[in-house]
Amino acid sequence: MIPPSVRRLLRPAAVLVLALITIGIPAWLVLVTSAKPQGEAIKPNLALPRHWQPGSNYRTTFDEGQMLRGFLNSILVVIPSVILVLLLGAGAAWVFARRTGKLVGAAYALSISGLLLPPAVITIVMELRQLGIANTRPGMIAVYTGMYLSTAIFFMTGFIRTLPYELEEAARIDGASSWKVFWRIILPLLRPVIATATIMVMLFAWSDVFYAFFVLGGGPDATMPLNLYQVASAALYLNNWHLIFAYVTLMSLPMVVVFVIAQRRIISGITSGAVK
Repeated sequence: MIPPSVRRLLRPAAVLVLALITIGIPAWLVLVTSAKPQGEAIKPNLALPRHWQPGSNYRTTFDEGQMLRGFLNSILVVIPSVILVLLLGAGAAWVFARRTGKLVGAAYALSISGLLLPPAVITIVMELRQLGIANTRPGMIAVYTGMYLSTAIFFMTGFIRTLPYELEEAARIDGASSWKVFWRIILPLLRPVIATATIMVMLFAWSDVFYAFFVLGGGPDATMPLNLYQVASAALYLNNWHLIFAYVTLMSLPMVVVFVIAQRRIISGITSGAVK
């Protein structure tokens, strides 16, 4: 039988080993390949480059890979999606947390069903075509908002249920309307969960290529992951793994920075919304 002191040491060691295998090795492969010349990068491996040329690779990727356009397109899609998810999710969660009844319970169950049921891509595309917003940024924003709204409602509802109702009653006694109660009482108290929902939606939407492929279909409005898919199939990037991995590195940097800075808020927000 393993002594408790040894088990306490083995658990973090096992976590570190697992993280090294699942995250560290792929990240190392991407980074070292992005710094190699074309001849060394034809068959990607974990070896260090014999000839370093990261500056040339990243400059070529940025200039000829249309990264700036893809970055702007991603910003114009992700930021509005996050704002809509937060506002709609907070409003719906407030209603679900404060009202009771079979109809409210059914509406809540339907709202969070998106956590389990995957979106039907064909149906989504057909509906967007009927609405006239297929292959447009508004259509992509609508899809992301619908996809991640269930997650926001789930965490926010659980958090609001832990807030004392007396705060809202006191505000109403002072003459505050429901709108003012929502903006001045509920939203400020939701900051931990709002931070978590913001980061989660940004991470998922920023790296999405599957739904962007069907909804946007490429073209000048392509987001960064979709733009990578397009340029990776072009002559410039065909089998040029050093350029592909350089693009992947640059594309991942914004979200890596966001995640490193806000990782504690993610944990606290998930705990507040799902456990309390």
